[in-house]
Amino acid sequence: MAEEAKVVEASNEIKFSEEELKELGELQTSYQEKQAQLGQIAVQKILLNQQVEAIENRQTELESEYEAVQQSERDLVQKLNEKYGPGQLDPQSGVFTPIPQEEAPAEG
Repeated sequence: MAEEAKVVEASNEIKFSEEELKELGELQTSYQEKQAQLGQIAVQKILLNQQVEAIENRQTELESEYEAVQQSERDLVQKLNEKYGPGQLDPQSGVFTPIPQEEAPAEG
């Protein structure tokens, strides 16, 4: 049987039994473990947020670079159209096929 709390007659103090002291110690240890674990989770969350921020920054950079590539493409198409006229380019063979232009009827 578990020991019962003993009353010390002289001062009205109550001394907890060894079983009760053990339970209190286990509770205290459990609280400390949970607090440490919560701290670890908080640190992991901070690190993950930093990684997400770094990924988002890199994504923004890549989006800007992608837009620059698109602008380079538009510039090249305009330059080639000015030089060769409208048409189709086969990038594999490098052959450009002009689109036939309808000739306007001569007035006069």
